[in-house]
Amino acid sequence: MARIYIFKRFERFWHWAQAALIIFMLVSGFEIHGSYILLGWERAANLHTTAAWTLIGLWLFAIFWHFTTGEWKQYIPTGKNILGVMNYYSVGIFTGAPHPFRVTQLSKHNPLQRLAYLLVKLFINPLIWVSGLAYLYYNELAALKTPAIAGISLGSIALVHTAAAFMMLAFLIGHLYLSTTGHTPLAHIKAMITGWEDDHDPSPKAPSAAA
Repeated sequence: MARIYIFKRFERFWHWAQAALIIFMLVSGFEIHGSYILLGWERAANLHTTAAWTLIGLWLFAIFWHFTTGEWKQYIPTGKNILGVMNYYSVGIFTGAPHPFRVTQLSKHNPLQRLAYLLVKLFINPLIWVSGLAYLYYNELAALKTPAIAGISLGSIALVHTAAAFMMLAFLIGHLYLSTTGHTPLAHIKAMITGWEDDHDPSPKAPSAAA
């Protein structure tokens, strides 16, 4: 069994910091929505806003890092072996079949992961970002007669923001589940902590979905 250094130090920091901020924002956000009382509405709203700005700052720096290091290429969609990966997650994972994708430094994510992460980065994240800022600065934007929110009510913006939060929650649940589907339940989580991924089939004949 070989070991491959997959996740760089910043990637691991970015992943866990983003996860912590998103979970906190889900908890505080649903309290603001009135689902329960934990911190108190005013405190939850203030901390939610602080966490939102922190997450936006982290996202901006992560975007800069991905483009300056070339890591953005990891998210380019590919159809190579996608049917094999889909078959693995729908059938093979329950029958003990080997994973049809081999992780490498140049190809960290399988075809389905690439599509899922791209969906988050290009749709869910921007939807949360834009709707959250529009909600936070609704009065100021309305006073400036900003065309982007003309005729849109504050309630409608809140509804879009809440829908985006549920999308993020659904992704988080799926992500947590799939993180336990390695050769051991904690293998993928360990890799995101240490940066090292175990390669159980280092043979050059192992299938790869590198773009």
